[in-house]
Amino acid sequence: MSLEHDYKVAISSVLQTTPDKIFLYWKGRVGLFALLKAKNIDNGDEVIMPAFTCVVVPNAVLYTGATPVYCDIDPATLNTTLDIIKKKISSHTKCIIIQNTFGLSSEVDEITSYAREKGIFTIEDCTHGFGGTFNNAPNGSFCDASFFSTQWNKPFSTGLGGIVMVNNPELLQPLIEANKGLIKPKLTKSLMLEILIFFRKNLLNNTTYWFLLRLYRFLSKKGLVIGSSSNDEITSTKIPENYFMASCNTQAKHGINALKHLKPLLVLRYENSIKYNNFLKENGKIFYPENLLQNHSFLKFPVFVKNRNEFIHKAEKQKIQLGDWFVSPLHPLECELTPWKMEMSDFPVAYEKSLNILNLPSDTKEPEKVLQFLSDNINDLLNASNTN
Repeated sequence: MSLEHDYKVAISSVLQTTPDKIFLYWKGRVGLFALLKAKNIDNGDEVIMPAFTCVVVPNAVLYTGATPVYCDIDPATLNTTLDIIKKKISSHTKCIIIQNTFGLSSEVDEITSYAREKGIFTIEDCTHGFGGTFNNAPNGSFCDASFFSTQWNKPFSTGLGGIVMVNNPELLQPLIEANKGLIKPKLTKSLMLEILIFFRKNLLNNTTYWFLLRLYRFLSKKGLVIGSSSNDEITSTKIPENYFMASCNTQAKHGINALKHLKPLLVLRYENSIKYNNFLKENGKIFYPENLLQNHSFLKFPVFVKNRNEFIHKAEKQKIQLGDWFVSPLHPLECELTPWKMEMSDFPVAYEKSLNILNLPSDTKEPEKVLQFLSDNINDLLNASNTN
């Protein structure tokens, strides 16, 4: 058997499905694009999604010729809701993308049930949620299909990588046909990915984190290393050359190994995040309500601060590995969003949250150090009363 087959077997074991329903891609967004193509989503069609996502999601829609239609979010979950989605449905709606932000799934069953009644295709954006659950079923189980990311800092990492799981059997053959257009990665790409994985594994730590993060982003923006996103993928709505790319054996090899360590890592993330949540609750800061915790796998833990740049500067001095996901309703863009069919003023909750958000590390082995940092800078955190 091939490495790819063994990787699919390992993935399907976690997702409680079968290997024939698993498909692999160079990046998660490529899997989303493949799903849209398999459903013949095209000019004149509309795809509903949260107005609090990565720009590569609406770009995958725009590449098909369809139009992204955004929904504001619930301030407690950072996900959109069925009630908000209902207001966006039109005769042109062909697909709803349901995102589990930071690993939290919410209202997935209600949204998919409503979509099914309306004959609307659903895709679960599980780029943050591999290995997590919603109401005791694996994330990705509820929609017609789901896509996952295995890029840096995702639930498990292969450097770059994407997975699609198909739940609706009617989609299998169309997706197989769509995948015939996939481009095979060049050997140089696979070798560069192997080198980057080696350096990340052996050089990244609390001391080097901020320097290496900035260096990696600079080099990837210049196209000198393989980045999570090429410059074209985040600055333009035009599909980049060689975008529709298949996975490689490097990803399969590292994925098989990483999956062996997934369960204890999920436990660590959850335990650390509960500590953060309890601390924030006890101190009157923004926290997750108790009823949401069961369905959260806590890839990252969001924290809301008064001055993001100052807080980052303090974290860097204290060697705390903060993340900066969702600094914009279409992360990482901090510019005019009309090329992506978005007016930020139409989504006040998503916009406000993007102004103040940072992400605490949930996979740290030193949660007490993070808690001490929060305690030392407690006045920099927004109060729970500041939430919408």
